[in-house]
Amino acid sequence: MHKVVFVVKGKRQVEFLAGQRENLLEAARKAGIMIDTPCNGNGTCGKCKVQITKGRVDALSLTRLTEEEIADGWVLACSSEIIEDIEVNVPDLASAFQNEMQITDLSENENKNIRYVRKKMLKMGMTDSNRLCCEIIQLPEPTNDDNLADEDRLKRYFRQILGYSDIQVSLDVLRKFPDAFRENSFKIKVVYLKRGDIAEIMDVRSCLECACALYGVALDIGTTSVSACLVNMDTNEIVSKASMGNAQVKYGGDVINRIVYTEKPGGLKKLRDAIIEETINPLIGQMVQSAGITTDDIYEMCAAGNTTMTHLLLGINPDHLRREPFIPGVNTIPEMKSTEIGIRINPEGRVYLAPSVASYVGGDITAGVFAVPVWLQEEFTMLVDLGTNGEIVFGNKDFMMTCACSAGPAFEGGEISCGTRAVPGAIEEVKIDDATLKASFLTIGGEIPVGVCGSGIIDLICEMKRTGIIDGKGRISKDIDNPRIAFDEYDIGRYFVCSKELDGTAKDIYITEIDIDSFIKAKGAVFSAIHTLMESMDMPIEILENVYVAGGIGSNLGIENAIALGMLPDIPVEKYYYIGNSSMQGCYLALTLAEGKEKIAEIGQNMTYMELSVHPSYMDAFISACFIPHTDMSLFPSLQK
Repeated sequence: MHKVVFVVKGKRQVEFLAGQRENLLEAARKAGIMIDTPCNGNGTCGKCKVQITKGRVDALSLTRLTEEEIADGWVLACSSEIIEDIEVNVPDLASAFQNEMQITDLSENENKNIRYVRKKMLKMGMTDSNRLCCEIIQLPEPTNDDNLADEDRLKRYFRQILGYSDIQVSLDVLRKFPDAFRENSFKIKVVYLKRGDIAEIMDVRSCLECACALYGVALDIGTTSVSACLVNMDTNEIVSKASMGNAQVKYGGDVINRIVYTEKPGGLKKLRDAIIEETINPLIGQMVQSAGITTDDIYEMCAAGNTTMTHLLLGINPDHLRREPFIPGVNTIPEMKSTEIGIRINPEGRVYLAPSVASYVGGDITAGVFAVPVWLQEEFTMLVDLGTNGEIVFGNKDFMMTCACSAGPAFEGGEISCGTRAVPGAIEEVKIDDATLKASFLTIGGEIPVGVCGSGIIDLICEMKRTGIIDGKGRISKDIDNPRIAFDEYDIGRYFVCSKELDGTAKDIYITEIDIDSFIKAKGAVFSAIHTLMESMDMPIEILENVYVAGGIGSNLGIENAIALGMLPDIPVEKYYYIGNSSMQGCYLALTLAEGKEKIAEIGQNMTYMELSVHPSYMDAFISACFIPHTDMSLFPSLQK
């Protein structure tokens, strides 16, 4: 056995005993150290760089490392084997992103959208209430003449006073009755769930303070990030918000890599623990601490995630999601008690998961459509959810068609040399001077630049095309004599956004032709999915009246640049709306409208899914879209002008 010391942010964090020739990345995972691995340790992304400061490892591959980095002891964790006692420096960017990520939550603009949609739904006849009820009850104390059991005494009250015909109580709640009833002379607080004339008793407490605060959680389970808000169910007020990176990232940056990891011994349990124990429960803990309540005060959760995330959350084998004919184990999940899946809210609390439609169109989309809402619109409307996967929904109140494409991690900085997720210091906006070709940029939080995130990559490539640094194929021009442009020994070009030599920055941040090619494929996948979906219905792009852009990529997305690169359809910019985290908005609405959950289920059943991978024209459309902006310029008339 060898001792491994992991140093994070300059502090000695974990001492761990590793086996002879154990893989360094696997050792870090076992020790609970977060190392960014979008490619799931396949050695292709180069993101798992760590520095060996004491001892040696057997570095099986040094690809994507510079000679300077190798000389300073940097290795790829996924390609290194432990052969002696070592000390490992884990860079902040790799280790801290989970807690420092900038993630879309319910901003003021999104709250405005919620208010607008709620108002519209209420006009349609939906009920401005939820299923949770709280009653302060004074029961008559038992006597020799009135000697009903505690359970029968409570049920009598519910039948005679509150008018319920059936009262259901679980064994765990029954166990509370004797002490809770007698602590304050049979004055009690009862929390229950109403289902028509049925009351499900969820909690009984002695009424000493007689506060009737009820809380719910709206939760968006993204592949990269997880966001939540704590809702006062009496007032519908959002009292706390929290978000962090999905801890499953250490097992792969996309759903396919995570599905593959589940095939390893214990892999499914590790992924399930990562999302529940390392992500969701800590988020809940943060929110209850901020709000000054306890987890027992939370009685309901409405959650949504893509189909793979739902399977991993429930511990259901997801392997068939990636194999033709791409069949999920489950689409519609019955409502569960929190204890069934290990989520730490009230033990009797209910967890609702928005239903999926297909392998690659999940509950995040059905919840998102509920919030947009496509299903209410007279006009032809489209929802484009951009993330690791790209999901598209097109239709109106009469029909809805949906499809999904594999955009890959490029929009979130994955498989980009200096790409990063949206962490402090990530470059999110870029401009390039026409004369000097020097880039000016803004970083998240105004911090020192650490890399380029999704919106910054879009701006950067668009500016490189505009200034002639690259051509339509993404190739860097060799005719430009500028110190910010360089070619390596393999003749692969790169452009320096900032450099130690030219700008005195702490590190070089650049983009290569290989990076640009990865982005072009990602944007081509999104546009060709939109184009194929519309073409399959004989609908011209011009028919679109509203296009809602959702997802973390959209928070700083320049629509004009996205159109100029051929990522989004060339229609007037004023028809585009950034909707933010539509999934969590839908979950919030489902919590606070009595019919919300049923409506999301109805939306899922009414959506028609088109599998792009077997569609005869999709691959041709994808190849045509792998150009800036497109090989068919008639699709981009405004750019021709």
